[in-house]
Amino acid sequence: MTTRARATVQHDDACVRVTRWDFEPGTSTGPHVHEHDYVVVPLTDGSIKILTPGGTETAAELRAGESYVRPAGAEHEVVNAGDSPLAFVEIELKAPASHVSAPAAP
Repeated sequence: MTTRARATVQHDDACVRVTRWDFEPGTSTGPHVHEHDYVVVPLTDGSIKILTPGGTETAAELRAGESYVRPAGAEHEVVNAGDSPLAFVEIELKAPASHVSAPAAP
């Protein structure tokens, strides 16, 4: 894949990183490895292909609002395999909230 999906970081702190991904048909995340456990929340319905370094290709259907969780270490590339734009929010869990100081109450 040469055309990349658009990643917009919406929040990033010691506990979590929240990134919105917007894909035109045929665009991809590019190959990457997840350093943290993560949750994906699809914003639109769509078809994706998941490509692994070993050459495995897996098709999956995303449904708006039906989230899923994956562990750290996943190495792959996600491609919008559909004919319509696709979007999801990825929430990376960097550290348990109990390990980070809470902001002072107003």
